[in-house]
Amino acid sequence: MENEVPGESTGDGPRRGQFRPPRLAEVVASVLRERIIDGEIPNGGLLPKQDDLLEEFRISRPSLREALRILENEGLLTVRRGNVGGSVVEVPTADTSAYLLGIVLQSRRGTVADLAVAIKHIVPITASLCAERADRETAVLPALRANLEQAEAALDDGVAFTRISRAFHESVVASCGNETMILTLGALMSLWSEQERQWAQRARVEDTYPNEEARAGILTAHRALVKAITEGDADRAAHVARSHLEHARNYAVKEAGMTVVRATSLRSGLHQVGG
Repeated sequence: MENEVPGESTGDGPRRGQFRPPRLAEVVASVLRERIIDGEIPNGGLLPKQDDLLEEFRISRPSLREALRILENEGLLTVRRGNVGGSVVEVPTADTSAYLLGIVLQSRRGTVADLAVAIKHIVPITASLCAERADRETAVLPALRANLEQAEAALDDGVAFTRISRAFHESVVASCGNETMILTLGALMSLWSEQERQWAQRARVEDTYPNEEARAGILTAHRALVKAITEGDADRAAHVARSHLEHARNYAVKEAGMTVVRATSLRSGLHQVGG
């Protein structure tokens, strides 16, 4: 058949490669997705009742249920069944991103050491951004200084000190002022915090926590970083952060560096050191 075009059907059926028109459920899911992402429905709020949605979109109940299932699979909804049922909105967070990123990394056999290298090279950028902020005295430093006080008070408690130290770095990322960095690095930091949480649990059981002198060294590095940010010295802030992360990551990497990142535990373990 000389005149047949590759990839096309010569009959009356659909051509290969043609765009498939979206199903009604996908169209409805797209509209509701935009409403959730744009904040028209607040986090924790309920979608309108199914009868109201059926009237609005003029679709069948099975199609509506499929649309809700699409959003539920995307993590944007939790559908409650029963007498007190309803579709509860769940706005995506950095933790959500961390879980999805971690699942992909875990499936690709990404290691704790690989994650640590990424953290070491990227996080110092946020430290420099914090130092460059004109409003750092009100938008950055209060949380960091409060963290220093908490860490000093917890020097004799290894589990608490580890949790507070993780919060310090998460606060640096969250305060950098760049939403793209906050989201992407926030996801990485949440994922790294989970690896440290797992290390902390093992260290507690095995009684191998860094001693109080080592914890004091970490606190000294944090103070140096806060000083650089206070003075607006972006280069110094990045240098201090990089040197500190290079040293601090050795605790988790030394024991579990070639271990594959375990993201599946994020659902229950995130931010619960020793829990």
